[in-house]
Amino acid sequence: MRVHVPIHLRWGDLDAYNHVNNVELMRLLEEARVRVFWRSAEEGGDVDSGMALIEAEAGSDTITLIARHEVEYVRPIPYQRQPLDIQVWIGKLGGASLEVNYEVFGPTDSDHPLYARASSSIVLVDASTSRPRRITDEERAAWTRYLEEPVVFTKRG
Repeated sequence: MRVHVPIHLRWGDLDAYNHVNNVELMRLLEEARVRVFWRSAEEGGDVDSGMALIEAEAGSDTITLIARHEVEYVRPIPYQRQPLDIQVWIGKLGGASLEVNYEVFGPTDSDHPLYARASSSIVLVDASTSRPRRITDEERAAWTRYLEEPVVFTKRG
Protein backbone atom coordinates (compact mmCIF):
# COMPACT_ATOMS: atom_id res chain seq x y z
CA MET A 1 0.00 0.00 0.00
CA ARG A 2 1.31 3.45 -0.93
CA VAL A 3 0.70 6.74 0.79
CA HIS A 4 -0.20 9.58 -1.60
CA VAL A 5 1.25 12.93 -0.54
CA PRO A 6 0.16 16.06 -2.42
CA ILE A 7 3.06 18.53 -2.60
CA HIS A 8 2.72 21.98 -4.15
CA LEU A 9 5.60 23.45 -6.09
CA ARG A 10 7.04 26.84 -5.22
CA TRP A 11 8.08 29.35 -7.87
CA GLY A 12 11.61 29.17 -6.46
CA ASP A 13 11.77 25.43 -7.22
CA LEU A 14 12.35 26.24 -10.90
CA ASP A 15 15.78 26.57 -12.46
CA ALA A 16 16.95 28.58 -15.47
CA TYR A 17 15.49 25.91 -17.80
CA ASN A 18 12.01 26.46 -16.34
CA HIS A 19 11.67 23.08 -14.67
CA VAL A 20 12.15 21.84 -11.10
CA ASN A 21 15.83 21.86 -10.16
CA ASN A 22 17.32 18.50 -9.17
CA VAL A 23 18.26 19.79 -5.71
CA GLU A 24 14.69 20.98 -5.18
CA LEU A 25 13.40 17.51 -6.06
CA MET A 26 15.31 16.20 -3.04
CA ARG A 27 13.53 18.81 -0.90
CA LEU A 28 10.15 17.70 -2.28
CA LEU A 29 10.97 14.08 -1.44
CA GLU A 30 12.07 15.13 2.04
CA GLU A 31 8.81 17.02 2.59
CA ALA A 32 6.77 13.99 1.50
CA ARG A 33 8.81 11.68 3.75
CA VAL A 34 8.43 13.96 6.77
CA ARG A 35 4.67 14.24 6.23
CA VAL A 36 4.36 10.46 6.05
CA PHE A 37 6.58 9.41 8.97
CA TRP A 38 6.98 12.22 11.44
CA ARG A 39 3.62 13.54 12.55
CA SER A 40 2.90 15.12 15.88
CA ALA A 41 -0.03 13.98 18.01
CA GLU A 42 -1.95 17.11 16.92
CA GLU A 43 -1.59 15.97 13.29
CA GLY A 44 -2.93 12.49 13.98
CA GLY A 45 0.39 10.66 14.33
CA ASP A 46 -0.99 7.16 14.05
CA VAL A 47 -0.83 4.33 11.54
CA ASP A 48 -4.17 5.20 9.95
CA SER A 49 -2.86 8.62 8.89
CA GLY A 50 0.25 7.25 7.23
CA MET A 51 3.32 5.40 8.42
CA ALA A 52 3.87 7.76 11.36
CA LEU A 53 5.22 6.16 14.49
CA ILE A 54 8.28 8.30 15.04
CA GLU A 55 7.23 11.39 16.96
CA ALA A 56 8.05 14.83 15.59
CA GLU A 57 8.98 16.38 18.90
CA ALA A 58 12.18 17.91 20.18
CA GLY A 59 13.92 15.43 22.43
CA SER A 60 12.62 12.36 20.61
CA ASP A 61 14.36 9.10 21.52
CA THR A 62 15.05 8.39 17.84
CA ILE A 63 17.14 10.22 15.27
CA THR A 64 16.79 9.27 11.62
CA LEU A 65 19.78 9.54 9.33
CA ILE A 66 19.83 9.29 5.57
CA ALA A 67 22.46 6.77 4.51
CA ARG A 68 21.80 6.91 0.77
CA HIS A 69 19.60 8.50 -1.92
CA GLU A 70 19.08 7.34 -5.48
CA VAL A 71 16.99 9.24 -8.02
CA GLU A 72 16.05 8.51 -11.59
CA TYR A 73 14.65 11.46 -13.51
CA VAL A 74 12.09 10.27 -16.05
CA ARG A 75 11.10 13.69 -17.43
CA PRO A 76 11.47 17.34 -16.40
CA ILE A 77 8.90 18.61 -13.90
CA PRO A 78 7.33 21.83 -15.17
CA TYR A 79 5.80 24.42 -12.87
CA GLN A 80 2.13 23.71 -12.20
CA ARG A 81 -0.44 25.03 -9.76
CA GLN A 82 -1.93 21.66 -8.87
CA PRO A 83 0.10 19.59 -6.38
CA LEU A 84 2.36 16.77 -7.45
CA ASP A 85 1.27 13.30 -6.33
CA ILE A 86 4.28 11.84 -4.49
CA GLN A 87 3.63 8.19 -3.74
CA VAL A 88 5.61 6.78 -0.80
CA TRP A 89 6.08 3.18 0.32
CA ILE A 90 8.63 0.96 2.02
CA GLY A 91 10.74 -1.21 -0.27
CA LYS A 92 12.72 -2.97 2.45
CA LEU A 93 12.74 -3.32 6.23
CA GLY A 94 16.11 -4.24 7.69
CA GLY A 95 17.27 -4.60 11.27
CA ALA A 96 17.96 -0.93 12.01
CA SER A 97 17.19 0.57 8.62
CA LEU A 98 14.48 0.86 6.02
CA GLU A 99 14.32 1.81 2.37
CA VAL A 100 11.73 4.45 1.57
CA ASN A 101 10.62 4.49 -2.08
CA TYR A 102 8.95 7.25 -4.06
CA GLU A 103 7.35 7.87 -7.42
CA VAL A 104 6.64 11.47 -8.35
CA PHE A 105 3.62 11.95 -10.59
CA GLY A 106 1.86 14.95 -12.03
CA PRO A 107 -1.45 16.11 -10.59
CA THR A 108 -4.14 13.45 -10.40
CA ASP A 109 -6.56 15.64 -12.37
CA SER A 110 -4.18 15.71 -15.36
CA ASP A 111 -2.66 12.96 -17.50
CA HIS A 112 -0.69 11.97 -14.32
CA PRO A 113 2.79 11.66 -15.92
CA LEU A 114 5.61 9.96 -14.02
CA TYR A 115 8.42 12.49 -13.46
CA ALA A 116 10.84 10.64 -11.19
CA ARG A 117 11.41 7.56 -9.05
CA ALA A 118 13.67 7.47 -6.02
CA SER A 119 14.71 5.63 -2.89
CA SER A 120 16.23 6.69 0.43
CA SER A 121 17.96 4.41 2.91
CA ILE A 122 17.18 5.53 6.46
CA VAL A 123 18.96 4.39 9.61
CA LEU A 124 17.21 4.66 12.98
CA VAL A 125 19.58 5.92 15.67
CA ASP A 126 19.15 6.01 19.45
CA ALA A 127 19.39 9.70 20.41
CA SER A 128 21.08 9.00 23.75
CA THR A 129 23.84 6.73 22.41
CA SER A 130 24.14 7.94 18.78
CA ARG A 131 24.19 4.28 17.74
CA PRO A 132 21.82 2.52 15.34
CA ARG A 133 18.82 0.98 17.04
CA ARG A 134 16.69 -1.95 15.94
CA ILE A 135 13.29 -1.40 14.39
CA THR A 136 10.80 -2.21 17.14
CA ASP A 137 8.17 -4.92 16.80
CA GLU A 138 5.50 -2.20 16.89
CA GLU A 139 7.14 -0.26 14.05
CA ARG A 140 7.72 -3.42 12.00
CA ALA A 141 4.08 -4.49 12.41
CA ALA A 142 2.79 -1.04 11.42
CA TRP A 143 5.19 -0.53 8.52
CA THR A 144 4.73 -4.00 7.01
CA ARG A 145 1.37 -2.95 5.57
CA TYR A 146 3.25 -0.37 3.44
CA LEU A 147 5.85 -2.88 2.27
CA GLU A 148 5.90 -3.65 -1.45
CA GLU A 149 8.49 -4.33 -4.12
CA PRO A 150 11.32 -1.78 -4.17
CA VAL A 151 11.34 0.87 -6.86
CA VAL A 152 12.82 -0.40 -10.13
CA PHE A 153 15.34 1.92 -11.72
CA THR A 154 15.35 1.48 -15.50
CA LYS A 155 18.41 3.42 -16.55
CA ARG A 156 21.13 1.33 -14.95
CA GLY A 157 24.17 0.84 -17.06
